[in-house]
Amino acid sequence: MQNNINLESSWLEVLKEEFSKPYMQELKKFLVEEKQKGKIILPKGSLWFNALNSTPLDKVKVVIIGQDPYPTIGHSHGLCFSVLPHIKPLPKSLLNINKELLDDLNINNFHSGYLQSWTQQGVLLLNAILTVEAGKSGSHQGKGWEIFTDKIIEVINQKCNNIVFILWGSYAQKKGISIDTNRHMIIKSPHPSPLSAYRGFFGSKPFSRTNNYLISQNKIPINWQV
Repeated sequence: MQNNINLESSWLEVLKEEFSKPYMQELKKFLVEEKQKGKIILPKGSLWFNALNSTPLDKVKVVIIGQDPYPTIGHSHGLCFSVLPHIKPLPKSLLNINKELLDDLNINNFHSGYLQSWTQQGVLLLNAILTVEAGKSGSHQGKGWEIFTDKIIEVINQKCNNIVFILWGSYAQKKGISIDTNRHMIIKSPHPSPLSAYRGFFGSKPFSRTNNYLISQNKIPINWQV
């Protein structure tokens, strides 16, 4: 973590105290030591907070929770499930997300896995863990990021109204266990990975259900086309 945290102002206001807490100091120490050992950390440092910097707190309408960044160099850029432009073939979970989007809303996104345009409409694409060692999925689990992202979810739960939380798979559902269901909409299904997509992710229609809820709350629906 850089000493001068490059974080969008609305998020910095509610999260600044986190950066001085012991868990965050330990996380920073861990990341510095990993870099000193010559390990490649993904995504690059300027993109660790891309999800927050792309979607200010007062603009959040939808939250999609992922686990950790893609461990393949050149893929991750700080948004869950999203890959940088021109990455082909698309990761399999993202391919299944696109299949469901085509079935749900007849939107064809197979040409791209770059979801940055979603964030500009209020979709927070939040991984629970914001970094990973190249080639080693889950390698930064339990180092402190989960505490930080729990705080982000807590802030949205308490400060925002009528947010759609899309929780794909048991990991995301555990992460969202404290969300107030009287105040927000929760859409749950199995994860879009090839291991579980056929157990209920396909046919779950998360995109149309999200937009129908947003419209019911007098909010502008998401254009899921990229």
